[in-house]
Amino acid sequence: MGLTEIKDRIAAAETAAGRVPGSVTLIAVSKVQPAARVEAILEAGQKVFGENYVQEAAGKWPGWRATFPGVEVHMIGPLQTNKLKQALEIFDAIHTIDRAGLAEKLARQVQARGACPQLFVQVNTGSEPQKAGILPEDADAFIASCRALDLPLTGLMCIPPEDQDPAPHFTALAGIAARNGLAGLSMGMSSDFEAAIAAGATHVRVGSAIFGARSYT
Repeated sequence: MGLTEIKDRIAAAETAAGRVPGSVTLIAVSKVQPAARVEAILEAGQKVFGENYVQEAAGKWPGWRATFPGVEVHMIGPLQTNKLKQALEIFDAIHTIDRAGLAEKLARQVQARGACPQLFVQVNTGSEPQKAGILPEDADAFIASCRALDLPLTGLMCIPPEDQDPAPHFTALAGIAARNGLAGLSMGMSSDFEAAIAAGATHVRVGSAIFGARSYT
């Protein structure tokens, strides 16, 4: 499909939803992609990328950032507390704040550093036992606890169940964000980002539709 087509579809979805042009940030999900593919997208002018693994990001992004100034790298995978310090050195945003222990350790690290990336709380809108994220009924209290730790939250993130219509999940996340005064909504992937934009997404995470299928071998 390619980067240009995805950008065109995002622009069309913004227009259809009555959104301000350019109000949706495209996160190009570059995890497990060959270097040549990522470099081609960097050379095409894409500025925001998403990674799932701290070690993988640490191995490749310092070099690319030196060559391509102004690039942002966002953490969109589960974050282990023992990788937190390294993550704060690499990532401009973390989309997967999902438990009290992580929030508490993050608050201590942020205070020590005097700087903080953009932070999104991951909400498990489908209440799936195998999936990370705060349960919807616990989201308000968790957001309040993060704020009590002086964590400056940007917004919320979700990954709807694969076997369900994503639209109600996007609407539910937008509702939680609205009542908590959070503007950021990280939701929507290759198969459903237009529905996410219609529901208010500010960040969409698109990988295979830009780079091609991943190879995990």
